Amino acid sequence: MTTTFPDISISTDRLVLRPFDESDIPALTEMMNDEMVTAWTSAPHPYTTRDAERWVRRIAPAERTQGRGIALAVTEFLTQRLVGTVHLQNTDWRTRATEVAYVTASWARGEGYATEAVLAVAQWIFRDLRFERLELRTAADNTASQQVAQKIGCISEGVLRNAWIARTRTENGTDGGWTDIRTDLIVWSLLPEDLEGVADQMADAGGYGSYNDWN
Repeated sequence: MTTTFPDISISTDRLVLRPFDESDIPALTEMMNDEMVTAWTSAPHPYTTRDAERWVRRIAPAERTQGRGIALAVTEFLTQRLVGTVHLQNTDWRTRATEVAYVTASWARGEGYATEAVLAVAQWIFRDLRFERLELRTAADNTASQQVAQKIGCISEGVLRNAWIARTRTENGTDGGWTDIRTDLIVWSLLPEDLEGVADQMADAGGYGSYNDWN
C-alpha cells in the first residue's frame, strides 16, 4: 500500500503548486509574519529567516518522505511569486483521509487563490490518489478560512469546543505583544462526491476552472 505522496507539481489556471525551494525563504518569512497568520496558526512568532530555512530544508521535505502529508508552495503562474501554502497533514493511509491547512500572503488575499489552490489539491487526491476524505479545521472566528471551505463544497460537521489556541493582540498591541486565547474549532469535510459541479459553478460565476495537469 502506498504510504507517501508523490513528489509533484500541480498547475491551475493561475497558479503552480510545487515543493518549496531555497528561493522561497525570503517571501515565506515575510508571509508568516503577517498578523492574520500569527493570530490563526501555531507558527512561531516572530517568524525568522531561520524558521523559514528549517521549513524549506527539513520540515516540508520530511512531511512527504515520512508519509505524514505534503507541503506545497503556491505561486502565481505568470510572476512565480509566492502567494501562499497548502499543507496536507495527519494523513491516514489506511482510511485514505487527510487534513488540509492553508495560508495566503496578505498582498494576495481577495483574489480567490486559497480556494483555487485547495480545490486543485482536493481534485488531485480524490481523482488520482483515490482518497475518500479531506478534513479542514477552522477557528470559530476565522471567517476567511471558513469561506474557502464553503466555496469548495465542504460540509460543516460540528464544533470541537475549546480545542485550539489562537493569538490576539495585547492591550498594548502597538508594541508587538500577543497573548494566547482558547477558541472552538469548526470541523469541515469534503468527500469525492461533494466536488461534483463545484469547479463548473466557479467557472460559470466568472472564476476559474479546475487543475490543468500535474507531473
